[in-house]
Amino acid sequence: MNQPDAIIIGAGVIGCAVAFELAKKQLRVLVIDKNDEVGAGSTANSCAVVRTCYSTYQGVALAYEGLHYWRDWANYLEVADERGLAKFVQCGMCQIIAPDGHWERVKPHYDAIGIQYEEWTAAEARANMPMWHTGFYYPPTLPGDDAFWQEPASEVPGVLYVPGEGYINDPMLAAHNLRRAAENYGAEFLLSSAVTAIRRSGERVRGVTLAGGDEIDAPVVVNVGGPHSAIINRMAGVEAEMSIATRPLRHEVHFVSAPPGVDYQHDGKVTADTGNGIYFRPETGNLILVGSTDPACDPLEWVDNPDNFNRSVTTERWQAQTYRLARRFKDLRVPNQMQGVVDLYDASDDWIPIYDKSSLGGYYMAIGTSGNQFKNAASAGHLMAELIDRCEHGHNHDADPVQVAGRYTGLQLDAGFYSRQRNINKGSSFSVLG
Repeated sequence: MNQPDAIIIGAGVIGCAVAFELAKKQLRVLVIDKNDEVGAGSTANSCAVVRTCYSTYQGVALAYEGLHYWRDWANYLEVADERGLAKFVQCGMCQIIAPDGHWERVKPHYDAIGIQYEEWTAAEARANMPMWHTGFYYPPTLPGDDAFWQEPASEVPGVLYVPGEGYINDPMLAAHNLRRAAENYGAEFLLSSAVTAIRRSGERVRGVTLAGGDEIDAPVVVNVGGPHSAIINRMAGVEAEMSIATRPLRHEVHFVSAPPGVDYQHDGKVTADTGNGIYFRPETGNLILVGSTDPACDPLEWVDNPDNFNRSVTTERWQAQTYRLARRFKDLRVPNQMQGVVDLYDASDDWIPIYDKSSLGGYYMAIGTSGNQFKNAASAGHLMAELIDRCEHGHNHDADPVQVAGRYTGLQLDAGFYSRQRNINKGSSFSVLG
């Protein structure tokens, strides 16, 4: 494609969704990615949880809208994929109540939007999840702390349960599904190609330069570069006017077999256990996937070079997360051999993404998304496509933020909430929960 209308940098799940939505608006779209397959970056190792428990109204609204896309996945795509379709596993989502107050911020948004939930007592949690211990742990600690080994003095105050949520069984396949959907509308994909420069003409973007020296011009360029997003913004020269920055953050998630006699793959639920410092969900093979909710005791590992970081599971992280999991599950056996995946989040300063234009005309950003935005791929794609379309037709988004009605829910999605020029949002959890 020599003269596309829009170039998208990044073929992760959100980049592919933006491509699909722009292609449906009759734009000639070219998606460029340095990997040799779509979804092969941080998307591939996403935990792919589909939940709505965000601490802000707009976060909940976008996630609730996004949930409906997964429920209607085949119809939304409008095309078959020779590899099959990613599956939404509706197992339900539990938030174990903790003094961090996340659940208290979430509930009013559920009530305002009309999201169905249940409130369980500790006794009801024991009855519904008999494989759990219901001891109360707070604050989160590390196994090297003597407090970690103390028996809980009380039970958890309760559980907030949302039955309509779950996870996607194959995040990389979901990105491939979106690729086929975008191609069905004429989008093209240029893989194994790295962008080395963003070219401009005056105050507008002109196009990109590839590692081999090839130049491709387009009036619109969209940065959906995941952990490379800050590097791409630096190429475009737009960082100085941004109040919110993004940085790559190294994260590990681990896999442990379910306790003997427990069919957690079918009976388990996605769970946020913030008092214990972890989240977990069922995984294929009757495994439990466990990750950190970034409590204060867990050191954050910021990465300078997203192409060079430690991709091996570490003993310290493995022990912290699996030992915490063992405090929650009866008879859980932590194996000697560590099993897990390591990848990067593209995290913003307040853990809320940036879906926005920039000071460079025609240059847009869908960044700061890793860790908590996989579920929002399609709804974010719709939001970005509307934002780009209106700005390219003269709308002043900075002065009058674009409002987009959700296709499924009709909820008003405020693109201004995700502005690059916003103040740090004090309502955020400042963690992967968003």
